[in-house]
Amino acid sequence: MSIESKKTHALQGIKVLDLTRLLPGATCTLLMADLGADVLKIEQPGIGDYNRAFEPIARKESGSFLLLNRNKRSMTLNLKSAAGREVFLRLASEADVVVEGFRPGVMDRLGLGYDVLREANPRLLVCAISGFGQTGPLREASGHDINYMALAGALQLFGTPETGPIVPGLSIADVGGGSLMAVYGILAALLARERTGEGQYIDVSMFDGLVTWLAYHGADTLFAGIEPRGGERPFIGSAPCYNVYRCGDGRHLSLGIIEAHFWERLCDLVERPAWKPDQWPQGQAAAQQFRDLSALFASQPLAHWVQQLAAADIPAAPVNGIAEAFEHPQARARELLYHCEHPVEGNIPQLGFPVKFSGTPAEHRLPPPLLGEHTAQVLASVGYGAAEIADMERDGVV
Repeated sequence: MSIESKKTHALQGIKVLDLTRLLPGATCTLLMADLGADVLKIEQPGIGDYNRAFEPIARKESGSFLLLNRNKRSMTLNLKSAAGREVFLRLASEADVVVEGFRPGVMDRLGLGYDVLREANPRLLVCAISGFGQTGPLREASGHDINYMALAGALQLFGTPETGPIVPGLSIADVGGGSLMAVYGILAALLARERTGEGQYIDVSMFDGLVTWLAYHGADTLFAGIEPRGGERPFIGSAPCYNVYRCGDGRHLSLGIIEAHFWERLCDLVERPAWKPDQWPQGQAAAQQFRDLSALFASQPLAHWVQQLAAADIPAAPVNGIAEAFEHPQARARELLYHCEHPVEGNIPQLGFPVKFSGTPAEHRLPPPLLGEHTAQVLASVGYGAAEIADMERDGVV
């Protein structure tokens, strides 16, 4: 991602008030901020986003906070105080989007429910990201990524018959079911507002979003009466042609063969023509083929197989560590890692924007903010004078 100034951005002029903490909301507003939206993080005085305290800590700030909050400004505001509520309503009257991640009902209890915000600004979009959405018997239930994965039927897709379900290494429900669905919903609502002139409420459930990821495996259940579990279906561990193998040096190789012509190329490469008619064996035949392939890949180090399979144009890849992934030539070519200057942390790494635009590219404009760094600036921009700001600071409003 270029750090040079660009003239236009896809979301230039869109003002976002970010009330969220932790991963789902932060990822949502990061994607919008990178595309030019003016994202203002509104954080609890003295505490801020909980993610600021998560290890590892760089110098004084959390590493994950630094990766999730570039291009945003930060102000502190006590929403439980009458004065804080008034400040927020003044900000909302000039904003385009509010993103919040509280449990259902919290905004109403703060006196900042959708009806109140809509009265202050009929064009405002309010996006609520929650575990189970604003309706249903679990609307107020607590939960985190692993719980949404479990209830949605997704967690059982990970692991093997021997291990049972395992903890996935990525926050799939948080980001896939929450962050990305929220961005999608907000952008669609912004387009709708261009036609109608009206704002609306966007109810994003991480549970709902995750269920929509189950189309492929859901087909097993809905159309064949099969309950897919890790290690028991072709694309979740039972197919030798779509699996992971340990190589001779202890490193691992992913084999991702679906099309028959790629399977035939592998059979030719390793001189196993008898395997060609049986790409998708089942039961004991599958177990034997997996043992045969395991022995084959264990006979040479990873680098040998990566070179051989790439030369034959067979879908395969090394199982990289994260450091290797960041340094990979493909990641470098796509500018997926760059550095920026931070006033406290110095020269810090940042993850690049995942979508490339020919006319309105993503841009690095601001380093991750210090807690409350822009409070006085923001208050002054909506009409508060120096004495009023000083009073708010004294009274713990900001």
